[in-house]
Amino acid sequence: MILSMTGYGKYVAEADDKKITCEIKSLNSKQLDMAVRIPSAFRDKELEVRSLIGHALERGKVEVNIFSENIKCDGAAKFNVALMEAYKKQIVELSATLGIPEPADWYSVLMRLPDVLKPENNDEPKESEVTVLLEAAEKAAEALMAHRRSEGERLEEFFTKRIERISELLAEVPAYETERVAKIRARIEDNLNRLPVAEYDGSRLEQEMIYYIEKLDINEEKQRLAQHLRYFMETMAGTPGQGKKLGFISQEMGREINTLGSKSNHAELQKLVVRMKDELEQIKEQVLNVM
Repeated sequence: MILSMTGYGKYVAEADDKKITCEIKSLNSKQLDMAVRIPSAFRDKELEVRSLIGHALERGKVEVNIFSENIKCDGAAKFNVALMEAYKKQIVELSATLGIPEPADWYSVLMRLPDVLKPENNDEPKESEVTVLLEAAEKAAEALMAHRRSEGERLEEFFTKRIERISELLAEVPAYETERVAKIRARIEDNLNRLPVAEYDGSRLEQEMIYYIEKLDINEEKQRLAQHLRYFMETMAGTPGQGKKLGFISQEMGREINTLGSKSNHAELQKLVVRMKDELEQIKEQVLNVM
């Protein structure tokens, strides 16, 4: 099975009079790139949170947001009047200096300034709150991984259809090969017949023609492409975390398809190659999202 790097997880937990919410979003990235926003009271737990989430997610551009809020109103908060007075004094002085009017609604201005309203109890978080914080982070990561698995199933279905389509197009190639070789031979002979009368060794011409046609042989490319298609499917069905490997296999498929196109010398074969490339480009675009 495969896992997507795109996902979202959220978990809400409660401890005493606190509600802690953890939200995690992830997008595709070559490695783990994590940004964490955590309440200042829990800042010393950030490394532990990073380790816990990073171990679960492994790869991706990850954004972690943790919020903490009181769920009980016990009146344990008050306005910092002294700070509000200091803010007002500075604004009045600034108004006079810049020649701009003072605010019409002082309350709306002062209430938005930092630390105007703060809880009286600003102690370190309780052990139970730390436990719930880590639980919220772990459960949110689990929810995100469930989302990744769901997205992975959708990607697996998408890749399977694209691989099957390339296989079908590859199976159409032999129908044009006999005609292709005959046309190449006829074109060479026709060009020779248009030349001024000249003597040439028919046996040597036959040897050269065989050599030229062998250079345009596409059997090896067909076989290798078929092998890459099977290997892609086998890898996709294996253990998770094969995104980079699937990317390498799709590159190899591209090389074989390009060589088929350069050797084809046949309009219908080239049309098949273009359709293969279209399917492969869709695979390459989505394989970037695979873990």
